[in-house]
Parts: sequence; structure tokens; C-alpha cells
Amino acid sequence: MNEQIKLNRIETVFQELDYPLGPEDVATECDDVVVRLAEGTVRVDEVIERSTADQFTSSADLALEFQSLLPIDAVGEPNQSDGDA
Repeated sequence: MNEQIKLNRIETVFQELDYPLGPEDVATECDDVVVRLAEGTVRVDEVIERSTADQFTSSADLALEFQSLLPIDAVGEPNQSDGDA
């Protein structure tokens, strides 16, 4: 059964891993994790397999790479501010 989480909880999942590890290791460890985005879902293993990193040294490092690989509209409406007045 797949574990489904919100994007803002991804680092919690990544904190459970032992570092350092490479993208292939992350894909294997997280092959059952599905992330809910603003529009749809993605599987962690499918996203992280696109990484060109050699290895990740921390959960923060991995979370940053994961988020950089997501499409721009993954976190909300395009061209919307984060609350600027």
C-alpha cells in the first residue's frame, strides 16, 4: 500500500533515511511514497530518479533537490504571490 503525504511533509519522510545515499537508494527506499501536490500527485521514486546528484548528505539536501525537480505549478497557482500585499 502506498503512503500518501502532502508536499510540506516530505522532509519528515526523508529524515527517516540513513545518509549519505544516492538517488537510486532514495528511489528504492521511497518507492511506495506518493506526494500530493496542488495539482495531482507524484511518486518520490519517479521524481528523484531524474536527479543528477551523486549523493545526498542530509534530509534537507534531499528535500531541496526533490522540490527543484517538481514542475513549477506543483505548489500552487502560477503567478500567484505568497501573500505580498
